[in-house]
Formats: sequence, structure tokens, C-alpha cells
Amino acid sequence: MKKPVVIVGSGLAGVTVARELRKLDADKPVVIVSADDGGFYSKPSLSNALAAGKSPAQLLLTPRETLAMQLKAEIRPHARVTQLLPAERAIEIAGGRTPRLAPAGRIEYEQLVLALGAQPIRLPIEGDGAAGVLAVNNLADYAAFRARLEGKRRVAILGAGLIGCEFANDLRLAGFAVDVFDIAPQPLGRLLPPVTAAFFRQKLAAAGVCFHFVAGVVRIERDGETFRLTDNGGGGHAADIVLSAVGLKPETALARAAGLAVNRGIVTARSLATSDPRIFALGDCAEIEGMVLPFVMPIMAAARALAKTLAGTPTDVAYPAMPVVVKTPACPTAVCPPPAGSAGAWREEATADGVKALFEDAAGRPLGFALAGSPAAERQALGEQMPAWL
Repeated sequence: MKKPVVIVGSGLAGVTVARELRKLDADKPVVIVSADDGGFYSKPSLSNALAAGKSPAQLLLTPRETLAMQLKAEIRPHARVTQLLPAERAIEIAGGRTPRLAPAGRIEYEQLVLALGAQPIRLPIEGDGAAGVLAVNNLADYAAFRARLEGKRRVAILGAGLIGCEFANDLRLAGFAVDVFDIAPQPLGRLLPPVTAAFFRQKLAAAGVCFHFVAGVVRIERDGETFRLTDNGGGGHAADIVLSAVGLKPETALARAAGLAVNRGIVTARSLATSDPRIFALGDCAEIEGMVLPFVMPIMAAARALAKTLAGTPTDVAYPAMPVVVKTPACPTAVCPPPAGSAGAWREEATADGVKALFEDAAGRPLGFALAGSPAAERQALGEQMPAWL
């Protein structure tokens, strides 16, 4: 029998590769190896589902059985890949001791796609409450988070980046008291210039989010059913739940152990091929031409290109400028970072209802933008004027 394309990961990256491949080749055998149930859901929806009243079950868009039929693929759920064997063109899966887990086994492949995602970064926090800090990185995490929220009122969020701010806005809309801590001096520190960030902070603060900047949490103690947080300035804060949103680290352990090139992520060329030409990587785990882009639009572009390659037409990925929309209704925000390594400076223009910031080169040509408030409506028109990322 012909060996399959094996996709490790059933998130947006892995499932989109399979969907795009099926548009080009209806018969190529495909096996999807999933660490969870194998059903499809939108991971970006996890940070704004509370206010919409969506339960974990409602976030599941396509159950595993339906997805398998749609993709004409075998999906192996609850399977933990323990080893990549590039020389043998195979992967090893650990055996489970319960019927829920996939049995031990070996899957040989014609081509291997690594869509492993990323893991939450854990801060080195002291105290007996540190182990109780939650992170939401998948649907099961979200279900656990929702269960813990029952009967609670105060939530502390570690990290004022994109995910932290989206959760903060969503929790406020759902009626929770929210404190956000970050060692940076502003929210969205990697995305927004100062004036834009100040406007964004003002709007979320007006919605009830309490920010604590230049304030890292260094200790968390249990206090009965609640937590007591201590920041790096000695300040004390109470919370019923602590949610970590300090960032994600590309999942690279399997690739590194197999001898593939790894830097921040699994290193690939524009073809998405790793240092082994039969192994490809995309999504949150991949570093493509030096860039790690854990956003929806780059993942979709990479999946479309890779599907063409897997179907027999070698195709390099191309990244046009792709604005990132921050899901914070209190302050509509869109950011289009300039291409990596761009030289230039931000020019920010504040109005009564927002801020429009352009990142310009020495000749005044716009290379990127950040829009907060009403100017966010300009994101599509401005995006068409920006240079390609790759």
C-alpha cells in the first residue's frame, strides 16, 4: 500500500493542510495524529467565548468522525508521539493504558507534516499557589478554566500581551473583576507604539480592567480557596483564579531529538521543508525564514502552499502584509507589523476617538501600522498598501 502523508497535530495548521490537500488530490492517503480528541475548533475563539456565552461543546466546530469523513483521512485521537525516525520515515506513538488513549504503534510515512503548535511559557513563580496557575492552550484547558470560574469573581491575568488583553476584555464583559500584571510598561508591548498603547490601555481601563505595569508576580500563595499574589514591588493582591498568558514557546522537542534543525522554532525554508526534505513544519511550531508567526492568516497561507507541494507541485509560501486583529471590543485594534528587520520609526496621530500609527522608513514610506479605536476600520485599505512580509 502507498504510504500516507502523516500530519502530527489537529489544530488549524494541520487540519487546513489536509483540507487544502483534498482540494488538489482526493485519493492520497492521509493520517492525522492528534494529542486530543481530534475534533476541530477555532483556537483563537477561546479568548473571547465567555461573553458570548459559548460552552466548550459549542466551540467544537467539527466532531472527529465528521472531520475524518470530510477529509477522507484516518484520525488517531489521544495519541502521544514519542519519537520521529527520519531515517526510517516513521514515527512512534506511545501506548495508552486506557481505551481512551491510542495504542502503541509505528506509522510509516511518505511525507511528514509537523503541526505541533506551541506550549505556554511558565514563569518561575514561588509559593504553594504557583502550581494552581491555569493556562488556556486548547479546548480541554478552556473547559477546565470555565469549570473553575463557576462561583468565582476575581481573576488575575499574568501577561498583557494579545491573549492576556483579549481574555481580560472578555472576562470583564462576562462580569468578572480582572487584574492584569506585566513587567512591561504598557499593554501589547510587542505590537503597539507608546501613544497607541496608552489609548488602548485607557479604553480597557474604562471597561473595568485593572492593569499593573512594571509589576511581575513573583510569589503566589494559597489562601484557602483563593490566592494571594505578591508582585516584584512587594504589593499584595487577591484573586480567585490566576490565568497565565505570558506567551507561547514553539514545540520543538521531537524535532530536536530527531536531529532536525531547530532555533526558536523548527527551522524551515520557504518551501516549509525542514532540514529533512520529507519532513515539513508549519504553524506555531515553525520558524520560516527566521520568522515565527503564530497568527491565523500566515498559518492559512502556509497551509495552502504546503498542500500544493504535497500534491506534487513544489510551492514556496508567500506572506503578503497580514493585519492582526485584536479581539478587544472595548478598543477595536488592528496591527500590521513591518517586515522583519525593517528600519524606520513610528509616527502616531491621536484623534478624539482613536490613534493611527504608521511605521515609516527614512523616505516616509509606510511599512506597517497600528490602529486603535475608530481608525481600526481602515485596516483593510491600509493593509493593501503595506509591503509583503516574505
